[in-house]
Amino acid sequence: MSRTPLVLVAGLHREHTARAAADLRRAHPGTVVVHHDVRGLAEGVVERTVRDASGETRTALELAHGCLSCTLRLDVLPLLRELAARPDVERVVLELDPALEAESLCVALDALVLDDGSTAAEAVQVEAVVAVLETATWLEDVTGEAVLAERGMAATADDERTVAQVLLGLTGFADVVLLAGPAVDDWTAARLHAALGRWVPAARVGSVEHWRPARVLAGLPRTARRGRVRHPHDAQLSGQPPLEADAGLELVRFSARRPFHPERLHEAFDVLLDGVVGTRGRLWLATQHEHAVWLESAGGGLQLGDAGQWLATLGDDAELWAQVDDERRVAAALRWDPVHGDRDTELVVLTHRQPAEAITAALTDALLTDAELALGVEGWRTFVDPFGEQHTDPCEASSPADPATHLSEENR
Repeated sequence: MSRTPLVLVAGLHREHTARAAADLRRAHPGTVVVHHDVRGLAEGVVERTVRDASGETRTALELAHGCLSCTLRLDVLPLLRELAARPDVERVVLELDPALEAESLCVALDALVLDDGSTAAEAVQVEAVVAVLETATWLEDVTGEAVLAERGMAATADDERTVAQVLLGLTGFADVVLLAGPAVDDWTAARLHAALGRWVPAARVGSVEHWRPARVLAGLPRTARRGRVRHPHDAQLSGQPPLEADAGLELVRFSARRPFHPERLHEAFDVLLDGVVGTRGRLWLATQHEHAVWLESAGGGLQLGDAGQWLATLGDDAELWAQVDDERRVAAALRWDPVHGDRDTELVVLTHRQPAEAITAALTDALLTDAELALGVEGWRTFVDPFGEQHTDPCEASSPADPATHLSEENR
């Protein structure tokens, strides 16, 4: 049975996402637009709006637990299944509240099992993720330190996510980027396009005022992500982004075949939290030899997560090897070391003020010296690790296919 196409439209400005969602509904008569306003979530109330051919229906939902996961499990995902079963619905558009992250929702489509034992992904298929960005303020927002609560966008009182974290995450997850409003000046516009061309080189970029939804969706390439969550061991330079500097923006790739010293790496983080738009990639940390570490930063905040086992730890376990996709097998084979296997570091840094040379130098200095390398794994375990102990059994002994799970945060 074919699944109903699902388009996610997200952004920090509700009026812009509403416009893009309305354009999608007008472009195809069989489209239903769903919006959940979670500004009252702390009080256990979410307002749901459904727009279809018959008009608009608003419903106030009372949730026993005021959290985003409850909103997804108890209403958003069951509603998607319900709409997909209707013969008059040919496409569903989710107009996301700023507090709802597109990537988290795409994970939930597959991961959250509903009361009937099914998942929403059995009924709907992500056709595209559309990010609507404010042209004049995007770069300022993704390099700042403001939290969602300061903008009135927090889902709950303890929601400490930053604007930069949510906005850069959305931008990097998008198949389509729509720009809203004019730039402050030509230089702001040039810097924005330089950043997008490096962070999301494969995305279709246009104007929310003039885009043609049917043509844009039909023109997405076969390689479009369409809601696929990036695996920590994917190649970090996908889509062939330009590496030369433009309008002060530059993409820096850092790779290494020896591990980081945890204390020196912690000190080196300062270079990633000042003058940098964002960082993403995997690390080989000397004190956490069995698992890769995922790193991502946005503006003045940085997060580390467990990125799953290195393939070198799998031994001859055929069951675990069967979970490894072919692309990762090939990439690992090309760099396989007879002693350390596939362990490596690959980071991508988008800088707008920090010199590329300073980033590379700081990270290089944080790697183990030859003398430290000679100590071996048992010697490395004696290093002080400011990131805390590795989980003994993270998320049920995370397999090679597991996404990164949260470990710790750093803030400037």
